[in-house]
Amino acid sequence: MASIILLQVRKSFGEVCVLEGVDLHIRDEEFVVLVGPSGCGKSTLLRMIAGLESVSGGEIEIDGVVVNDLMPKDRDIAMVFQNYALYPTMNVFENMAFNLKIKRMNKGEVDSRVMAAAATLDLSRLLERLPGQLSGGQRQRVAMGRAIVRKPRAFLFDEPLSNLDAKLRVQMRTEIKELHQRLQTTAVYVTHDQVEAMTMADRIIVMNQGRVEQIGTPDEVFDDPVNLFVAEFIGSPAMNMLRGEVTQLNGQTAFSTGGEVLEVRGDLAIVPGHDAIYGIRPEHIVLDDEGIPVRVNVVESLGIETLVFCDLAGTEICMKVFDRYRPRSGDVIRIRPRVEAMSLFDAESGRRVAHV
Repeated sequence: MASIILLQVRKSFGEVCVLEGVDLHIRDEEFVVLVGPSGCGKSTLLRMIAGLESVSGGEIEIDGVVVNDLMPKDRDIAMVFQNYALYPTMNVFENMAFNLKIKRMNKGEVDSRVMAAAATLDLSRLLERLPGQLSGGQRQRVAMGRAIVRKPRAFLFDEPLSNLDAKLRVQMRTEIKELHQRLQTTAVYVTHDQVEAMTMADRIIVMNQGRVEQIGTPDEVFDDPVNLFVAEFIGSPAMNMLRGEVTQLNGQTAFSTGGEVLEVRGDLAIVPGHDAIYGIRPEHIVLDDEGIPVRVNVVESLGIETLVFCDLAGTEICMKVFDRYRPRSGDVIRIRPRVEAMSLFDAESGRRVAHV
């Protein structure tokens, strides 16, 4: 297996810069997910690691070797694409064996590798079928099997589940994670789906407009987002944001928005009078008979969960309740944000206010 290091990697198409000085260190056997909105540069970055796109500046190292000028076939990595990229006239066995035969590997070794990968991916009974006779999930397994048989130093996944239905995506992301744990490989996975990122990654790399915004474990980027972009992008539903200013209440630092005053953590490095944005996740708002009165706008039942959209001082916020609570539109309820879970962001820079 291999570590992958990017040092000030840049990419431009003509005068358009799509990646700006990216620094990354992906550790051996780590499962790293690149996540961000469409057009943020994550797939371009993956293709540069693979050698499918040239590097405009900086260096890419794989296992300590600078690979900027190496052809894709010489980097010893395997890539799984969004559209499977299977040969339609070849059966499953032939698709999985194709790259090995190109390398003139002996038949015994080819058969051994393909049969082992097929057993791992539950494809043994499908080896004679053509891709057109397979489901989307089965075709994605074949694409992964074609990568596995090569025994590469690293696997690259470019939004491999985006063409699958919701139920199959859940199943396949579990299978990919289990496969990674069995093979103990280095894996870099690209997605725009933050749920995939949160459930699969050892570490998440959040990207936006060609820059890395934050690198951390799923818990780190969820609990301690470094700025407004990460706070709003990670989490479903998104973090609630209230604009206002830092003030004082009974000698304690507080936050004022639209005439309401909210308690804040006492260890935040910010002074009264400063414009700020108060962030609180829907699951960190609780019902409280002595809390802030809010009017219910919309209620969405999700079975065991209920999303309650309500108006707080002129801003619509969302709270997530887990006990089948069912208020009605127009009801006035009382809520309390959990002070230990709130975040505060500088209104000008968007950066999260640090703890002192």
